[in-house]
Amino acid sequence: MLTETTVPADEPGHGAAPLASEGEALTDDQNEPPPLVAQFASSPRGARLARQVAVRHLEEWGYPPASDASCAVALVVAELAANAVRHGRVTGRGFGLRLALDAAAGLVRVEVADAASAKRPPAAPPPSAPDGESGRGLLLVDALAVRWGSAPRHPLGKTVWAEIPVTA
Repeated sequence: MLTETTVPADEPGHGAAPLASEGEALTDDQNEPPPLVAQFASSPRGARLARQVAVRHLEEWGYPPASDASCAVALVVAELAANAVRHGRVTGRGFGLRLALDAAAGLVRVEVADAASAKRPPAAPPPSAPDGESGRGLLLVDALAVRWGSAPRHPLGKTVWAEIPVTA
């Protein structure tokens, strides 16, 4: 289960401050809602459920399913979860999802963790062939997020994260 961010503050090009661990305030404002932390099976069904749970949780935070914020977060969760299932699957292990709202900064942080340490995403979205059947997921994440990246997860695996702008 994910309980804290796994992104080091000194990661090149991604000077994002780490979020507080579960149960702590994300900012000095004690009114921030608690993050969503969930585990899913490493399967297409698990990826679909992760997206659905994210949309429901955003609705609890005041972002209706048809809002731009909810749609953007749903798309990023869907892409990162699908990548965790396709590229990060390790037999007998699922993937974790963590969503955290920082209302003061106007961001939702999406973190998807899997057990595959060796398969990290590229630092930038790969170029996609126009006729290709895949390869556009990270382009979408890059377009929707103010920043994104990945970091090793201890004792094994990695976390791919993205910060999505939201408005009240």
